[in-house]
Amino acid sequence: MAKLYFQYSTMNAGKSTLLLQASHNYHERGMKTYLITAGFDKRVGDGKIGSRIGIASDADTFDHKENMFQKIESRLRKGPCSCVFIDEAQFLSEEQVWELARVVDDLKVPVMCYGLRVDFQGKLFPGSAALLALADEMREIRTICHCGKKATMVIRQDENGDAIKDGAQIQIGGNETYISLCRRHWREAIGE
Repeated sequence: MAKLYFQYSTMNAGKSTLLLQASHNYHERGMKTYLITAGFDKRVGDGKIGSRIGIASDADTFDHKENMFQKIESRLRKGPCSCVFIDEAQFLSEEQVWELARVVDDLKVPVMCYGLRVDFQGKLFPGSAALLALADEMREIRTICHCGKKATMVIRQDENGDAIKDGAQIQIGGNETYISLCRRHWREAIGE
C-alpha cells in the first residue's frame, strides 16, 4: 500500500544520505525510483542530490510553482516507478504536498520526502507544516548538538560565526552557514 512519508531533522543529520541509500536499495532489487530535489539548491550541482559523505545521484528538480502530481504522472507514463523520493521537501508549497498526497492516493506510488522541520528562526517551513499534517508516516532523523543532546533547532550564522536573527526564510548553505543545536543552546545563540 502506497503512503506519503516525511523524514525530517535539522541540518547535517544525514537526510540526503538516507534518501540515496533507500533509492539504492530499490535499484538493487531491480526497481526504478524517481528522485526530485529543489531546483535552486545547486550545492552539489544542477539536478543532483548529494551527501556530505560524498555520495550523489542525478535528480529531476522542482520549483515552487510546479504541479507535482502532473510531474510524477508524466514520469510514470515513461515506465514503471516503484517509489518517488523528494529531497529538500521543506521547500514544497502546501499545494504541492497535497499534490503528492494525490500521487499516493490516486496513482498508488509511495512518496518519501526528506527535509528540514524548522528554519533558523524556529518556524516551520510551509512544506514541512503541510507534510506534518498530511503524511501517513513520519520519522525524525536525529543529530546532536555540541553538548551531546538531540539537536532540534538550527542557527544561521554570519562570517564571524554570530547567529543571525532576521532574514529570508530560504538561504541555501551548508556547514559554513548553519549549525544544528538543542533548543537551549539555540536560545543562547540567538540571545533569548
